Amino acid sequence: MTWSLTCALLWLVAANVMALMPSKDNHWRRAYVLIAIGVPLLGWVTAQHGPWVALVFLAAGMSVLRWPVIYLSRWVRSTMVKD
Repeated sequence: MTWSLTCALLWLVAANVMALMPSKDNHWRRAYVLIAIGVPLLGWVTAQHGPWVALVFLAAGMSVLRWPVIYLSRWVRSTMVKD
């Protein structure tokens, strides 16, 4: 297994462990850190293994960080549909 996949799997384990711990700010600070680490990691996985493996990692990351994705999709939808 390559270093990029090892780091990606460790990122997923760390994200799940962080989600289990209680938080006063509903995990947003942790989500920002995970996003800041996960985006370059996604690029690294893409560079070494191609887009299909990166899409699997992206889907796994989106399942862990679902609320930032939901808020982003709501924001994009509200900016696209202006009356």
